[in-house]
Amino acid sequence: MEASPASQQEDLGSLLQEAGTRDQRKPFFERFRRLEEQFRRFQEVTLLRLQGIAGNYNISYNINTRFQYLADQYDTVAAALNVSHAALREDLGSLKTWMKKLQRRTKKLASKLSSLAESLSESSKQSSVERLQQSTLLSNLTLQTAGHMADLTALRASRNTLQKELESLRETSRSQGTKLEALEQQLKNMLHKEVLASGHHELAVAQRLNQTPQDKLPEAGGSQGHSVKKLHAKHKQRKKLGEKRQQLLAQAAKRRLQSSLFHGNKTPGQERQPETLTVSEPQAARQQLCRVAKISQEQLQSPSPEKPGTMTVAFSLPSPVCNVDSMLLFPNASTENLATFGQGFQTGLHELSVCSWVSTHARSLGTILSYATEENDNKLVLHGRNTAALASIHFVIGDPAFQELPVGQLLDGRWHHMCVIWSSIQGKYWFYVDRRLASTGSKFQEGYEIPPGGSLVLGQEQDVVGGGFDPSEAFVGRLAGFAIWNRTLMPGEVSSIAIGKGLPRGTILRLADVSSLNGSIQKVNCTCLEHCL
Repeated sequence: MEASPASQQEDLGSLLQEAGTRDQRKPFFERFRRLEEQFRRFQEVTLLRLQGIAGNYNISYNINTRFQYLADQYDTVAAALNVSHAALREDLGSLKTWMKKLQRRTKKLASKLSSLAESLSESSKQSSVERLQQSTLLSNLTLQTAGHMADLTALRASRNTLQKELESLRETSRSQGTKLEALEQQLKNMLHKEVLASGHHELAVAQRLNQTPQDKLPEAGGSQGHSVKKLHAKHKQRKKLGEKRQQLLAQAAKRRLQSSLFHGNKTPGQERQPETLTVSEPQAARQQLCRVAKISQEQLQSPSPEKPGTMTVAFSLPSPVCNVDSMLLFPNASTENLATFGQGFQTGLHELSVCSWVSTHARSLGTILSYATEENDNKLVLHGRNTAALASIHFVIGDPAFQELPVGQLLDGRWHHMCVIWSSIQGKYWFYVDRRLASTGSKFQEGYEIPPGGSLVLGQEQDVVGGGFDPSEAFVGRLAGFAIWNRTLMPGEVSSIAIGKGLPRGTILRLADVSSLNGSIQKVNCTCLEHCL
């Protein structure tokens, strides 16, 4: 360690003091030698001092260089720290975003689990009730089947009896026809004989008139004309009596035939008198036999009565419905089957109406539409799952707020028209199915605004923007005439769409605005709904 200047001066003073004291006691040469030694020591001290000063200069120069090097290193480290800080901020931002998404998914999963638990409890209750109903229906069906079998046995026995009676009636009608032909021939012979007898009588009268004197000729001519008139009057009267007799005989034969068919107390041959039948009886018998055979055949072929509660009511489509333009077919539950719009809503929405024709054979309706943004993936959703309540869908505006809408009547494979309408004024909403109001409410997202610039998808539910699809939430079926309005439709406008009139004003999106079809989706251009097959 180098000595300071003060310490060196003290050393020099001490040396001089020692030299002074010794000068008094020792000779000159000794003092000179000591002075020389002191000078040499002083020279050494001075040299050491100069070397220390030089060393201090070198050290200060090295320190500046070191300081410069440390400053450069500090700048490098500061730049690296800034870069790492920026990356850390980005990582923290993405981590916050993922944490928010994870929280939303956790909430969604919690709500889904709660709804699943509720649906499981409800399904267990419904299954127990259904099993009880099925057992009751099965017992009733067994009793009805036994009754139907007894009725069928009785009908077969009555059919056999009727067939035997019909055979006997046919035989009787054939024999009666033969007898009628014989009677007709007898009547013809009798009429021929009467005509011949009247002719002979007229000839005899004429001969007697020819034998009268010449003065009685005018009187004889008058009597001949009178007899001819009398003969014609007799023939007319006889003809009228014959017609009246035939009518009376036909009425009596009909009454006897009906009594023998429906009472069966006596055989038809025992009640009839063959000698009094006329030509009109076989025709009446044939008509009656045909009528009886038709009634028995209808009784045998009549279907069993319907079970109680099995009658189905379907919405009959107005004819024609020609305002749909096109249809999308979603063939199966695949995450690849979706239709996307090139751009979502251009402006924020405080009101909206979504209408479409829907047809599906699936157990649940699935997801009709899903609108997602970076902030929230459930800004606007109409979706159902095949594991939750099958007869309802969730109408979501700004997750986690949602309403359940009943859609059980849409799951019969027929075309149905549905409209979902919402207004942020008092949070009112309306749900129409086939022109009828199926559900309504208020205070649902009151004062809320659906933001613009999101991703709008048909047929799938988005858990992230443009992805995160689940096959259990996919739509399977047909969509036709899909349209969205930026206002609330009136009930008359909803009805006019359902009966095939033109679309109301204010549509902002339609199926014609779909930009891409993914998976196995097929698009059918059809103006009228009856052609959308």
